Amino acid sequence: MIYEKFAKFYDELFDDDLYVKWGDYFANRVSKSAKVMDLACGTGKLAIELIKRGYNVTGSDISEDMLKLASEHAEAAKVNLPLIQMDMLEMDGLTKFDTISCFDDSLCYLTEDGQLLRAFQQVNAHLESEGTFLFDVITPYQTDEVYPGYMFNDRTDDSAFMWSSYSTDDSEHAIEHDLVFFLFNEEKNAYDAYNEIHDERSFDITSYQRMLTEAGFTDIKVTTDFGNQPYQERVKRWFIECKKG
Repeated sequence: MIYEKFAKFYDELFDDDLYVKWGDYFANRVSKSAKVMDLACGTGKLAIELIKRGYNVTGSDISEDMLKLASEHAEAAKVNLPLIQMDMLEMDGLTKFDTISCFDDSLCYLTEDGQLLRAFQQVNAHLESEGTFLFDVITPYQTDEVYPGYMFNDRTDDSAFMWSSYSTDDSEHAIEHDLVFFLFNEEKNAYDAYNEIHDERSFDITSYQRMLTEAGFTDIKVTTDFGNQPYQERVKRWFIECKKG
């Protein structure tokens, strides 16, 4: 994926109000004394939101370009945000944290069999005793009924973005996002075109619960609407909190 270009588009298109909602969900469940890792932190805006609320946060992401933007945002916000480039499937050598978070359905990008369980095991191994794991995922309702045929277009003076989603037979509850974006090149006096394919996968709630239990988590709680509503099956996103056993 062309993260350098996509990171900037993602940053500009994303609704910043969602970071406040994730911050509220987090703050209602985690003590200010907690040592926090924001896994798959992207451009760092949620981590910065949490730091502004008084949390001690480290951010990590597999993408160097996402982390570059996160560093720029932290500098602009005048906060200290330590950043680590890391694959969530290979967290060896990382210290332990009181809380690890992973929002914006980042875990849904683990589409191959066994990857999600491995990520859960890695998170568990890097939590302190009775540490908290908070994350969200898109639901099978989202992958199977909402996303297929979905389209979104956005245009500015010097860019354009087209997003189309399709069902895929790769696995159950899988979806493919075709992202096409154009940036105006002043030297060429024309638009440069870029394309990325993003694959996501969800599971039924019993599968998430089974994998979390197998990875060593207990006290698993599932909610919706950023924790404001109880579990429902036919919603777009689940919010899951659990404890290291």
